[in-house]
Amino acid sequence: MPAFAVYTFSCGIFRIEERDGEISSLSVLSKPPEDFGHPTEVMDRLAGQLKEYFRGDRRTFDVPYSLHGTEFQRRVWSELSHIPYGETRSYREIAEAVGNPKACRAVGMANHRNPLLILVPCHRVVGSGGGLVGYGGGLKLKEFLLELERRSR
Repeated sequence: MPAFAVYTFSCGIFRIEERDGEISSLSVLSKPPEDFGHPTEVMDRLAGQLKEYFRGDRRTFDVPYSLHGTEFQRRVWSELSHIPYGETRSYREIAEAVGNPKACRAVGMANHRNPLLILVPCHRVVGSGGGLVGYGGGLKLKEFLLELERRSR
């Protein structure tokens, strides 16, 4: 069972999970939970880095994390990690980058299953016309993150 802790930031309430000394999940909660968990050193470290990121003072994260998914999902998540801060890519561009140009929907599903919002920046993936489509943390948070990165470039 992973350890977890809940942190509140100006843009929302986040649940961080850790397993074996690595962050295994970062998700957004729609309301405060009854149990806020028990933070560990690595969770507190990520929370501090997220606070810096939300202020516009941090562009990358340096906490240990683990990703578990299918081979295709891991390829997509790896490609997302290469999208520079403040830039976006379309689902089609990600599909082409992972060698399957017709897999736009599959890229969307891999984004949807991304267990590490913000750390693996799926918020930087937009529709082919640049529109905001889908985000596990909600479109309001996606818009906030993209605007934050545009302002802080």
